[in-house]
Amino acid sequence: MRLGVLDVGSNTVHLLVVDAHHGAHPWPAHSEKSVLRLAEQIGPDGELTRAGEDALVAAVAEARAAADRAGVDDLLTFATSAVRDATNAPQVLARVRAQTGVRLRVLSGADEARMTFLAVRRWFGWSAGRLLVLDIGGGSLEVAAGIDEQPDVALSVPLGAGRLSRERLQVGEDTATPPAAERIEKLREYVEQTLDPVLEKMGRADWERPVATSKTFRMLARLAGAAPSGAGLWTRRTLTHTGLRQVIGFIRHIPPSQLSELEGVGSSRAHQLLAGAVVAEAAMRRLGVESLDICPWALREGVILRRLDQLEPT
Repeated sequence: MRLGVLDVGSNTVHLLVVDAHHGAHPWPAHSEKSVLRLAEQIGPDGELTRAGEDALVAAVAEARAAADRAGVDDLLTFATSAVRDATNAPQVLARVRAQTGVRLRVLSGADEARMTFLAVRRWFGWSAGRLLVLDIGGGSLEVAAGIDEQPDVALSVPLGAGRLSRERLQVGEDTATPPAAERIEKLREYVEQTLDPVLEKMGRADWERPVATSKTFRMLARLAGAAPSGAGLWTRRTLTHTGLRQVIGFIRHIPPSQLSELEGVGSSRAHQLLAGAVVAEAAMRRLGVESLDICPWALREGVILRRLDQLEPT
């Protein structure tokens, strides 16, 4: 069976096509993405801007056409934080459906955390024991923990790297000077306050294996010395708290417009790296995590796996 997943995230609109069947490993057949940074196109009134809407409609239409060309049997669609939090989300979703024929399902933050947790559980297997899973997206941070395929705790807070870069650090991809120390400190304070309820709820959970997913964590791990992507999907990669603090120590002095020159840092999210690093450091410190394993599977794979679970065994 050929499945397509259309992920309207806070940074990209990503189409992933996989070949798989019930009980099988989903093998990628096609992948393409459009960088929209919807989290940075939310206006002061909380609405997704008209330019953001236009870009979203065009990207979804192109992804739908690409899925058709790829011979997709079933197209799964979902939107996350940027669309979920936009005050004009109903109108945006209606326009997308009217102009593209695609009905986007809006995932709650807790559902994001649950789907990502499922992907991590399947990747590492039962031998990983109790898992803690952290995922930093463009608009939110998801945290989940548990022993089964459904986590005991699944939380989401508005600590996405794109959101914080725009709202707290006030930087963009063309910003030519590093953010001031005072602004970074205010960001830290905000992150700490926002994490307080997470820590309170996570106090009921425990874990043996802390894991992180997302592009942000992968870039931070690479800067801290993890193997490059060329080393292969199965290579173990980790991010230590000590290594992360060292990364923050030097990227805070680099202009956002120049961060993409660092090896392993993607140009589309480079300016969001510092904000993401501040969130990652605070989460690791507050949760008492010294080292994270980096998982290549995340939300999209979780959505695929959940769909495959619904198929009859062949």
